[in-house]
Amino acid sequence: MTNDFWNSRFSEPGYAYGTEPNAFLVSQKHYLMPGLKALAVGDGEGRNGVWLAQQGLDVLSVDGSEVGLRKAQELARSRGVSIGTELADLTKWKWPENEFDIVVAIFIHFPPEHRARMHDKMRRALKPGGVLIMEAFTPEQLEYKTGGPPVREMLYTVEMVRDEFSKGEILLLQQMLTDLHEGPYHRGTASVVRLIVKGKPLS
Repeated sequence: MTNDFWNSRFSEPGYAYGTEPNAFLVSQKHYLMPGLKALAVGDGEGRNGVWLAQQGLDVLSVDGSEVGLRKAQELARSRGVSIGTELADLTKWKWPENEFDIVVAIFIHFPPEHRARMHDKMRRALKPGGVLIMEAFTPEQLEYKTGGPPVREMLYTVEMVRDEFSKGEILLLQQMLTDLHEGPYHRGTASVVRLIVKGKPLS
């Protein structure tokens, strides 16, 4: 989906996916400590990045929509925290390596031609011992139509995720049904894959 698509969606009144953080991310709060460096990948209007900042983390939110990032900054100000934002096409961005304690990717779906490389970049952005937290929609989500790209090729299976993150230490990998309450565009029963990966020491 293009930047025009996301700028248009984020220009609508309110917040497309709400202002509260993703529930799976919140459930992994035990990995978070004040002062840790966090990268929020494709953070849109900032609900997850701002929540991470509220936990005391030093947050960089990266997204391809200037409208989304502007709203992310507004949300941060309203919550009394600050976040760094960077406007970037993630497929062309110069990804940092070995820099973040936490990488968060919530419902970020890359086209097949970019996906494996982007997942490798996410993993490489972790410091040794750092943790990546990811939730994405599975092909079964096409039956529920409660969010996510309506294109099977853009949806993620457990096998695909296991393969593409095999160079990290996979702490959790599961497919499940969950109930989404994330603004007008993520609402109702959804089929998701959830992943926690720990960065291994640099070889």
